[in-house]
Amino acid sequence: MSERKRRRPEAAPPAASTSATKKSRRQDSHAQGLRKQLKPDDQILASLRQMYDDAQSASSNVISLSDLNLSTACREVTDRDVGSVQLAIEGAVLAVARSILAGRGFSFDVPSRAATNQLYVPQLDRIVLRDKSSSRAFANLSTVRKATITARVLSLVYAVLRRDIHVTKRDLFYNDVKLFQDQSQSDAVLDDVSCMLGCTRSSLHVVASEKGVVVGRLVFTDDGDRIDCTKMGIGGKAIPPNIDRVGNLESDALFILLVEKDAAFMRLAEDRFYNRFPCIIVTAKGQPDVATRLFLRRMKTELKLPVLALVDSDPYGLKILSVYMCGSKNMSYDSSNLTTPDIKWLGVRPSDLDKYKVPEQCRLPMTEQDIKAGKDLLEEDFVKRNEGWVRELEMMVKTRQKAEIQALSSFGFQYLTEVYLPLKLQQRDWL
Repeated sequence: MSERKRRRPEAAPPAASTSATKKSRRQDSHAQGLRKQLKPDDQILASLRQMYDDAQSASSNVISLSDLNLSTACREVTDRDVGSVQLAIEGAVLAVARSILAGRGFSFDVPSRAATNQLYVPQLDRIVLRDKSSSRAFANLSTVRKATITARVLSLVYAVLRRDIHVTKRDLFYNDVKLFQDQSQSDAVLDDVSCMLGCTRSSLHVVASEKGVVVGRLVFTDDGDRIDCTKMGIGGKAIPPNIDRVGNLESDALFILLVEKDAAFMRLAEDRFYNRFPCIIVTAKGQPDVATRLFLRRMKTELKLPVLALVDSDPYGLKILSVYMCGSKNMSYDSSNLTTPDIKWLGVRPSDLDKYKVPEQCRLPMTEQDIKAGKDLLEEDFVKRNEGWVRELEMMVKTRQKAEIQALSSFGFQYLTEVYLPLKLQQRDWL
């Protein structure tokens, strides 16, 4: 048999494979088209300077809870010095002693931090705690354990304050593991104690372990040591858990970029994004801790910088952003110190998935739990007052699709820093 007869015709590629290839080429072409839309950096920087100037000239008059004539009494805490907190603890113990002598028994009057006791105040754009308390009696079977833990936490905090030192929440837990059993129990009572004494948790000298990090155009002192955040490598500088040690904040940044996840933070840090577009980049690596929230608010207040946020396009990314902006229900009693108002949602937004042609294989189907979380967010008052948020959330729930920041890496590992963010900044595309 001749070679010509033996040779078989090559099989045609499957139709699905051809379609996928064509679609991939269209997406790559679209990505290149977006890259070509970018203007020179100096023009983008001119727009950012305008945003910076607006933030610098914005009124510094802050409305407080006491300025409002609310029909419901609310409770807030303040930073207090060591001596003041010690006196408050002594006062709480004396109140218990008087209760025992009066025949009412061993009992603490503890503010209720239940979800039903939270109130969103539109004028403040944050969650506050109603002034409602409940009795935590030692003689009651349902509250005896919490009453015991409350007494123990008060004792431990008083000992820490007498030594004028700081300890972590983990240190506190290990002082009486058999009583606390689980750190979540000692942590919850620690918040109760803070609210009961009318002071911030930082005033108790009990802090969480380091979690958040910062990098970029920021210089500050940490317990007297000068820290230059442009020289911290891709890992950044850990945000000190004792924010009272931080001072002398200096910056030539035009904005603060708040990032949800560590992976995106590392990409931005390694690419030195803060040198191309002068900014300070900060992340709490997921759910925000107290120190990061305090640090962000302090930068915003002292440096008067606009804050732009980069989170995943899912309900949990928005929940994390809302904690920075409006506060958490768990710590609503301290929302005046922990919230940073007027954060702009830069991305990744549900509308970006089609706008930037994010590939279908990089989008994730939302679970029933995700959809419920999205619908629950649509019922929140702080979401309802922002039409842009409502529109984006409704799109997310309708399409049942979510995506992480890393989905943008499908166009190239540096697409985030070279195209997506510069184009967002150029178009002032934020909510």
